[in-house]
Amino acid sequence: MKEGYVYILTNRKRTVLYTGVTSDLVNRVLKHKKGEGSEFTKKYEVKNLVYYESHQNMYEAIRREKQIKKWKREWKLNLIRANNPDMKDLWKEITSGGRFHF
Repeated sequence: MKEGYVYILTNRKRTVLYTGVTSDLVNRVLKHKKGEGSEFTKKYEVKNLVYYESHQNMYEAIRREKQIKKWKREWKLNLIRANNPDMKDLWKEITSGGRFHF
């Protein structure tokens, strides 16, 4: 079974949060960066990866995504800042220095 990822994206001003799940984190984030994500992420220009976690399989990842989506915004921000205090875009981190450029 494929590994799964839960991720949180935000916009440039860090005012919007989007939680998603995927089996291919790099390609999914790339789609968001190109404006090919969901209608919500296109509308609010949500392109910056600020949090992600990996799971052994997609079932666990989907369960965790559903859990996080029910959380209050403050709880999500606490989760993000515990791992990424400056809420920087983690794109280069997941692409090992970035073979993709934006």
